Amino acid sequence: MEKILYPDNNKKREAIKRPNKPETELDNIVRKIFSAIKQDGDKALIKYTLEFDRVSLESVEVDKETIAASRNRLPDELKNAISQAAANIRTFHESQQDKPVFVETVKGVRCWRESRPIERVGIYVPGGSAPLFSTVLMLAIPAKIAGCREIILTSPPTSPHRGEKQTPATEGIHPAILFAADFVGVDRIFSVGGIQAIGAMTYGTETIPKVSKIFGPGNQYVTMAKQIAQTSGNVAIDMPAGPSEVLIIADKTCNPVFVAADLLSQAEHGIDSQAVLLTDSEEVADRVIAEVTIQVETLPRRDIAVMALENSKVIVLNNIDECIALSNEYAPEHLILACEDTKQVAKQIVNAGSVFIGNYSCESAGDYASGTNHTLPTNGYAKNYSGVSLDSFVKKITFQEISAEGIANIGPTIEIMAAAEKLDAHKNAVSLRLKDLKK
Repeated sequence: MEKILYPDNNKKREAIKRPNKPETELDNIVRKIFSAIKQDGDKALIKYTLEFDRVSLESVEVDKETIAASRNRLPDELKNAISQAAANIRTFHESQQDKPVFVETVKGVRCWRESRPIERVGIYVPGGSAPLFSTVLMLAIPAKIAGCREIILTSPPTSPHRGEKQTPATEGIHPAILFAADFVGVDRIFSVGGIQAIGAMTYGTETIPKVSKIFGPGNQYVTMAKQIAQTSGNVAIDMPAGPSEVLIIADKTCNPVFVAADLLSQAEHGIDSQAVLLTDSEEVADRVIAEVTIQVETLPRRDIAVMALENSKVIVLNNIDECIALSNEYAPEHLILACEDTKQVAKQIVNAGSVFIGNYSCESAGDYASGTNHTLPTNGYAKNYSGVSLDSFVKKITFQEISAEGIANIGPTIEIMAAAEKLDAHKNAVSLRLKDLKK
């Protein structure tokens, strides 16, 4: 990790830049694959799955037998952990349900708002070397609570796991993803990943239906695909989400061992992940860097973490207020506060996906089982996006009910405003009603 001491404003901005690929390069790749999917459908999906994932598919949909078999391929302790995490996530998201509030804005004019579920949603779950079955829980559970009519899931297939023979059940989606999806009630599962999965859910193919909204994190390619889908495919997305990142604000009261572990928990996600430490203490900076060096050597995903650490920074600033200001400018996906007076510091946070307060609030808790959602805005989008919540799966529809007394009360106001905008038909719709009342 690079250590930067007391940078000026220009160096601060340079220090917190994300390690992104040029957008034009990503854009061209995504549009090429999208074009092929629109033209060739499932045939293109099978072609790109072989090219990118090195898996030859006979069918893109996972059959019910394979899904059911996943239950027997997982240890009971993992199934129990998934069950407990699901219960916590369900409890937190059920608390977000709201009831209509009826407001009489003027006598005879009653207005209110109600939620309606998005009918068909698509969930993208990263797979490969790190099958993120926890993402299934984070997205499918609020979708079920919201009442979405159909939930489909796509995830990249993998080659057989070490020690397993190549069979239709092993050359596919990781069993933990299949089990979690079945456990929480996903309707259909498809063995497709990456850009091609986003394209399939955007445009639809012979097998995969077009959805109304796409959810889920991913690498830079998936994130760009979601953004292009939003502008070219008449589909909504949850947010730009990926690659993963964490920022930690720490002072002399932190535990450097914990801080190092939290930095590495993000670094192991992928080579384009980023971990940033902001501190007002050179001693803390040095102790954390030393601990990162020790801990990374024990990680099975060491090579990935080491490459991610090349993008990561330890920045020493003059005081915690400067750390807070720079964190708000960076707008991290995950923000850990390992410093004094964390509640007061938390009040000053305006840009972050999710905040973890205190030395024992590790980011891993939010990733798995505390109950909050781990699908969060990255790449600075925490300045204008929220993380996934129950609201992400519903539309808010407004209603108004106007009585004869109500139209009499607001009618003249509408007539004056419509006339001023030269919209005579608008005015006439009111005038006719007012005349009818005078009869």
